[in-house]
Amino acid sequence: MVGTFYAVRLPDTSAAETREMAENFSFESMSVAMPAGFEKKEIREVNKAYEHIDAWISSVGAGIAMNDVDGDGLANDLCVTDPRIDQVVVTPSPNREDAYPPFALDPAPLPVGDTMAPMGCVPGDFDENGATDLLVYYWGRTPIVFLARDGKDEPLTAASFKPTELLPGKAGPRYTGPLWNSNAAAVADFDGDGHDDIFIGNYFPESPVLDPSKDGDVVMNDSLSHAQNGGGGHFFRWTENGYEKTDGSLPQNISHGWTLGASAADLDGDQLPELFLAHDFGTSALLHNTSRPGRIEFTEVKSVHSGTVPKSKEIGRSSFKGMGIDFGDLDNDGLYDMFVSNITTSFGIQESNFAFIGTADSRAEVRARLEDGEAPFKDESTGLGLAWSGWGWDVKTADFDNDGVLEIAQALGFVKGKENRWPQLQELATANDALVSDPRWWPNVRQGDDLAGSQTMRLFAKGKDGRYVDLSPALGLAVPVPSRGIATGDVDGDGRLDLAVAHQWGEPRFYHNVSEDTGAHLGLKLTRESGSPAVGAEVRVTLPDGTERIGRVDGGGGHSGKRSSEVHIGLGEDVRGPVDVRLTWRDHTGDVHEQRLRLAPGRHSIQLGTQAKEK
Repeated sequence: MVGTFYAVRLPDTSAAETREMAENFSFESMSVAMPAGFEKKEIREVNKAYEHIDAWISSVGAGIAMNDVDGDGLANDLCVTDPRIDQVVVTPSPNREDAYPPFALDPAPLPVGDTMAPMGCVPGDFDENGATDLLVYYWGRTPIVFLARDGKDEPLTAASFKPTELLPGKAGPRYTGPLWNSNAAAVADFDGDGHDDIFIGNYFPESPVLDPSKDGDVVMNDSLSHAQNGGGGHFFRWTENGYEKTDGSLPQNISHGWTLGASAADLDGDQLPELFLAHDFGTSALLHNTSRPGRIEFTEVKSVHSGTVPKSKEIGRSSFKGMGIDFGDLDNDGLYDMFVSNITTSFGIQESNFAFIGTADSRAEVRARLEDGEAPFKDESTGLGLAWSGWGWDVKTADFDNDGVLEIAQALGFVKGKENRWPQLQELATANDALVSDPRWWPNVRQGDDLAGSQTMRLFAKGKDGRYVDLSPALGLAVPVPSRGIATGDVDGDGRLDLAVAHQWGEPRFYHNVSEDTGAHLGLKLTRESGSPAVGAEVRVTLPDGTERIGRVDGGGGHSGKRSSEVHIGLGEDVRGPVDVRLTWRDHTGDVHEQRLRLAPGRHSIQLGTQAKEK
């Protein structure tokens, strides 16, 4: 047995190699300014049926987005969702010299109530006027779009935005509409008409989760591995008269999952983005986009079942607790891969993160296999050193040192306290599914209890042997407070991606990238003729050695963190002159265009209409 252990165990990275890898990165930790005058709390008031698990119910809601909200040309504004005050705050990045006072978004005159809480913020141009709006999704009500008013030359304030219902409802001082409990959003042109659509993923079904005056009318998941009684997903299609809610877009068998994350990317090159739904308690799914203009529609694709791969590590069959998702080319073959967060805690619940690496050789093969209902991906997380980290949440792939290889930032941790509740949770994990939908069968998880509360975020970087190593302790990122949302963007235009992290019941942190001797990069701001971000536009760079790097304008996806809408691609240390760049995009009529450019390393602003024009 001892011999077998040493024969099959995975190699460890030495401390010396870890230190050497960490020398390529450096982050300055900075506090994020928040507005005064709001009473802070430590836990939420909840439905009486949930009182014994109020810490569990209070375990989500910290979010952060990074983008250009004030129109100064830099992604140096943050949109922070803070559960300590249950407010959505717009605040400048801490390193700005022209900082404006932080402020909370005001939903008035829209109806609100004491039984609602914001869960995330997505910047985007939802009315296509060239200014950045803010989509906020909640527990206890339907989403609100805060539309930017005219006045680009004036400093940002709460009055800079006009709150508008995404789903029109009854007016009045108190909210009486559908009790959505949303935990994810993704923005993309799903139907290929040239305009951005919105996906909202709900966790709990419509119910009074945060109403302490109620005792009941709520449920928990009806399975710990295949729950199908959650809030599910809702699509809103762009129309000339505003957003229109559409039904029937998701396959019936996954339309009622417990959604915690969602992300979109065009996997097969048809300029229709695929969608991955990270569902808690199983039923996570990869969806092939079969939409047409005016009709959003997806079909589920699954991995080919293999007797050598555990079923739970196959796309479409996983029973794990999907928490976060991001797309990125992890093996630099010019095709997208996926990283999915799950719960991976030794002596707790030991599942596995997923590093789904593509098995197709070309986009044509990806398209053919998707059309056959096959997901052409295989989980390689164990061999890559990515399988185990902790209680995972949001994840973002990004090249922080511009060497042309993506790093992976992952949020971790659940509930911080002093009383260890893992034994009780392990008992629940072995319970009969017939019991778990009733909150009364759930063990206590209250204020002061602890589940993975001291786990710290991870920053995985790829070593020389191809395995990833966590550099967060060496870089000062290992803060022992549960984290939720991760945002990335180049806030000062210096060519180095910065990082922002939302902590659950803790202050958000901004990490200014001050790494030295980084490689060259391309930073592309791709906009439509209206000035809106060209969401879904793809950038494909051919390096001098013939290899390709890919990126896209991300409309906003993941768990509760949203990267900026600029495309950032590291080129490595050897690139000195212009590189070949192929841009692919849809214009506002839905027509697809492709154009090749030669671009020098650095920042570029390019307008995409029928042609690509550098501004």
